[in-house]
Amino acid sequence: MAEAHSAVAFSFSITHEGWDVNFDREVLHLVWQSGVRSWKKRLARFKNNIKNGIYPAPLQSLWAIVAILAAIHFAKYGIVHAAINKILVLLPGLSVLWQLVACTILGVIVWLTMIYTIRYTLKLLLMYKGWMYEERGRGRVISSRTKIWFMLVKILSGGSKPLLYSYQGSLPRLPLPSLRDTLTRYLRSVRPLLKDEDYTRMLKLAEEFENGIGVKLQRYLMLKSWWATNYVSDWWEEYVYLRGRSPLMVNSNFYGIDAILVEPIYSQAARAATVINICLQFRRLIERQELQPILIQGFVPLCSWQYERVFNTTRVPGVETDRLVHYTDSNHIVVYHKGRYFKVFIYFRGRILKPCEIEVQIKQILADDSPPAKGEEKLAALTAGERIAWAAARQEFFFKGLNRQSLDAIEKAAFVVALDDFPYEFDVQDPSKLDRYGQILLHGKGYDRWFDKSFTLCVGSNGRIGFNAEHSWADAPVMSHMWEYIVATEFDDGYAEGGHTKGTPEFTPPSPIRLHWDLSPPCLAAIDKSYQVALNLLNDVDLRAYMHNAYGKGFMKECRISPDAYIQMALQLAYFKDAGRFSLTYEASMTRLFREGRTETVRPCTIESAAWVRTMISNNTATVEEKVRLLQTACKMHQVAYQDAMCGKGIDRHLFCLYVVSKYLEVDSPFLNEVLSEPWRLSTSQTPHGQTPKMDLKKFPKCISAGGGFGPVADDGYGVSYIVAGEDLLFFHITSKRSSPETDSSRFAMHLEQSFADMKNLFLEWRRLQQQKNQKQ
Repeated sequence: MAEAHSAVAFSFSITHEGWDVNFDREVLHLVWQSGVRSWKKRLARFKNNIKNGIYPAPLQSLWAIVAILAAIHFAKYGIVHAAINKILVLLPGLSVLWQLVACTILGVIVWLTMIYTIRYTLKLLLMYKGWMYEERGRGRVISSRTKIWFMLVKILSGGSKPLLYSYQGSLPRLPLPSLRDTLTRYLRSVRPLLKDEDYTRMLKLAEEFENGIGVKLQRYLMLKSWWATNYVSDWWEEYVYLRGRSPLMVNSNFYGIDAILVEPIYSQAARAATVINICLQFRRLIERQELQPILIQGFVPLCSWQYERVFNTTRVPGVETDRLVHYTDSNHIVVYHKGRYFKVFIYFRGRILKPCEIEVQIKQILADDSPPAKGEEKLAALTAGERIAWAAARQEFFFKGLNRQSLDAIEKAAFVVALDDFPYEFDVQDPSKLDRYGQILLHGKGYDRWFDKSFTLCVGSNGRIGFNAEHSWADAPVMSHMWEYIVATEFDDGYAEGGHTKGTPEFTPPSPIRLHWDLSPPCLAAIDKSYQVALNLLNDVDLRAYMHNAYGKGFMKECRISPDAYIQMALQLAYFKDAGRFSLTYEASMTRLFREGRTETVRPCTIESAAWVRTMISNNTATVEEKVRLLQTACKMHQVAYQDAMCGKGIDRHLFCLYVVSKYLEVDSPFLNEVLSEPWRLSTSQTPHGQTPKMDLKKFPKCISAGGGFGPVADDGYGVSYIVAGEDLLFFHITSKRSSPETDSSRFAMHLEQSFADMKNLFLEWRRLQQQKNQKQ
């Protein structure tokens, strides 16, 4: 056994003939290389920390300032000469050398003062969010204040090329909204959902909360906002994700799909090897901080904190709460194929393996026909089932010995790869194939994804790919950034003739090591129990992946409406057609304009959107002009709400944190209890793209992912993820539960398609009427 061989790579014994040392030179060489690589990374991190600490000034600016001060000193001019003479009094000599030392000391002081003045000035400038509310584009006038702000930000941040974390110290803290503002926004958001008597009751509860316990809770939260980097993120990660005891599969994890409009490379080994290598390149960019930070409008930075845990990260189950474990380095991945787990080394002779070398390893795994051990095939069902059951099984059956070694190999891997033995299919003429594609990635068979890892890369037998990602360590835009990088890089690099990776292996790469398990009957029973939970859960998922190609953002922009607002109004109209009522709607927005920001909730169901939907549904006498006016008003209100959420003026994270404080203080709030118990029957999210400069959609319009999705949040609700994939193309991933008689994903997709058609017809009719009026005039 390979692992047994590794275990005795070095041995020392004493016999009657003397002492004896045995060692394996190759293994010791691997240990040496691992140590060298580790120290190189430490030195690189230290260097990057210095660069980030002095950003935006380049390190060379220090010597320029020292040279200027030295020239002024030796010219015996003014205050600089006097200051250096005061420093010389503290030094042991007055020679030219000590004068240069004094100039260097003063130069460092002046340099650091200038740097931190620039950094804090930039931090103050980035607190300004007025630019968010100003419309941009042709014919739009930007205010003088924003123009001046734009110029100052460009000047202060343009000293040197930023690293991934260069802006972290300059990002402002997430502001804490006033209690009155949040309650006002909340009451307005629930008005279309409540009857008059229910709204009156909620109004009274909010007033009692504002004048009562809310004051005390707000004070504690204000104290935290001053003390902590971000008053939301740590509690959000802990209480929303890590303390959740329900299965991660479907309930928390999300998935992403391949660029399905591009024909894949049909060699599973070649595609897997190429994508694995690109993932490792992306990891190296993060480790070296060479990945470009995302800048909105080309100059406003987003927080990059979440990128740190993309790789080498796993979620470890606990009885009461899970914990995220991030390893600073990992020199291997784990590959799952036909029920077996293989440890695959990705470094050899001091470098990352090339795609052609990884392809050799993948082919070895695909050719291995050894059967899985009893229970091994469905082992990962433990990560798909209830968290308490997995925590107990981990503690009882995986805390020592062979099982512990194999589990460590998985948990300490850079990421997990699942080589499926069936194809991932897409056919425009057969929508059910895309539905099945999404199901494969969302839950698979319930045991063929390691749901605890930061992400599992999935590769079909026909070469198509996808991923399943754990949610607690970061939000979807971070994974979509990496996914864009993979698609763009792979499209640029291409493959050799015959569908294989380019190049020739320079050496025989390390062979994959089969992981072994010792699974006792009680452990097998625990695996089967978790599998039954996972099976019931995945069989209840109703997923419909809907491609809308009638029109896209091009037409929406012609209507002078934000594409996101347009789509959200279509979703409101579709939900009302489907359910016959309005529902509390969740749309995720990001707060990464602030340090350690994650997400905030936008509530698309508003008074304005409800008024428009009613005119579209009812057979009243509302004119076309009236319907368009109501739609435009609803879209503008939605856009403002989205901007408010991005600027730290959201509703739900503030109320959530107030609720957490109330639980710590052991005080009961009827208002907060009711707010936090409201179900999100329509949960939506847009998948962003265009986060990497490598992606050129004008040149390669089909080189874009079909997005991804997530499970429904409420038992009687829908989960809807969408991506604006082109001027005339949208993808929607709609999920619901088959056990709910009130929902049907295919029916919702039909209503959504009809809603888009109704909205297009409305605008076309409005344009026709406008042209007639203009002709008459």
